Amino acid sequence: MDTIKKIFLPITLPLKFIQEHFKAMLFLLLLFLLFAPQSEQDLQPHNLQEIFLVGPIMDATEVVQQIDNAANNKDIKGVLLTIDSPGGAVAPSIEIAYAIKRLKKVKPVVAYAKGTIASGSYYASIWADEIIANPGSMVGSIGVIMQGADLSGIMQKIGIKTQSVKAGKYKQIGTPDRQWADFEVNELNKVIQGTYDMFSKDVADARGLDIKKRDFFANAHIFTAAQAKEVGLIDSLGVGFDAKAKLVELTAVANPVWNKEDKFDKLIKKLSASTAITLHTYFPSMVLK
Repeated sequence: MDTIKKIFLPITLPLKFIQEHFKAMLFLLLLFLLFAPQSEQDLQPHNLQEIFLVGPIMDATEVVQQIDNAANNKDIKGVLLTIDSPGGAVAPSIEIAYAIKRLKKVKPVVAYAKGTIASGSYYASIWADEIIANPGSMVGSIGVIMQGADLSGIMQKIGIKTQSVKAGKYKQIGTPDRQWADFEVNELNKVIQGTYDMFSKDVADARGLDIKKRDFFANAHIFTAAQAKEVGLIDSLGVGFDAKAKLVELTAVANPVWNKEDKFDKLIKKLSASTAITLHTYFPSMVLK
């Protein structure tokens, strides 16, 4: 009996291992199928990087990290920033804009408006070597807004009152439990106008426009791609193929190899964008618009 067991040991041991570790092996197989290269080109390091800016801009950490990594990667010769975003919070939009400005100093960067390039997402793109917009895209909306709900009426109906202890005249600015006082609106206007001045000046400087004529290209105007080209907000009209071709031209790469966005990461980004929209609906803040 022991002799028979020894004979079949090379078969029984692997079967026993598979039975005991089936779930782990299945998990590893799935990982391999997800991340294994599908072609010879996948084995080559990419020399052109496409970075996506999609949905409301509420946190710029990931996008800025991608831009900075591309700037420091000697294998990457140029970057395409593909945008479809209505804008978002002020500070994250500026973080991306300045990351693109740093990137431009070391390698070519093209911004491509895939759908909407407005407000904060337009701000993010202004220092690119070239801005190309899909003919059907919406461009502009260079302005700033802060808004919030006045819930005092519904609170009164259901019998809810707020109370607070504060130090500083303006500390309660923006709370939704009452109508904002005139002095509060004036204080907010000071911040909004200062941010708008900064936004429009940066656009003028980056795009070579006359700041004295900002009512033509800024003032929260919304343009078609063709109209945006007329006022100097973009350089040309085209589709994704044209934007990639322009970057290849600027980099003079003989054998362009593009990165491929991970499908799982793409799904997570879409979910994050949906969550950001929901949060902004109930917790408004100052945004570029």
